[in-house]
Amino acid sequence: MKAGVLFSGGKDSSLAAIMLARDYDVELNTCVFDPDREVPAVQAVAAALNLPFKRRVLGRDVLDEAVDLILSCGYPNDAINMVHRKAVETLLHEYEVVGDGTRREDRVPRLERSDVQRLEMTSGHSYVRPLLGYGKQEVERLAKRLFVIRYGETGTIENGDYEQEIRSAIRARGIDPAPLFPPNHQQSLVVGMRET
Repeated sequence: MKAGVLFSGGKDSSLAAIMLARDYDVELNTCVFDPDREVPAVQAVAAALNLPFKRRVLGRDVLDEAVDLILSCGYPNDAINMVHRKAVETLLHEYEVVGDGTRREDRVPRLERSDVQRLEMTSGHSYVRPLLGYGKQEVERLAKRLFVIRYGETGTIENGDYEQEIRSAIRARGIDPAPLFPPNHQQSLVVGMRET
């Protein structure tokens, strides 16, 4: 059975993909807003993991909705969770199983139990989060054992995270996005596999 995994190219989504690949035919899916945005660094991670890759376009309307939500409430959490929900919904139209790399203490992106139940009931498909029982420290340990990882602040690393395009869209409206997001937010990008 195929499973579509939401994939940023970072350590969490890479680890989730490897875990799910034991039981499913995993396809990695990176969601972007701009149909012209390519994500070669993320595609390279997919190749390193030896898993098929798809780039999905959520569209400008979803991006505008996210930016409006951030500007109205002054923080990104609700907007990023909304985008994540739409990405999961998109994949549930194609895959019987959809997964992601959200961890136990992640607040963003994170779907609440009621959202997950609604999505599963309305689609008849499953949404799985293999890292949900793992804390940050254990994910770091496992990821370092399996992957060569590069870290950097949001915007300095070429992963497929939603935040980069959202920040650019806020900047395009003439607003500095920095005060709206947590400072010094570190992101990861898997750049290779370790020999284990």
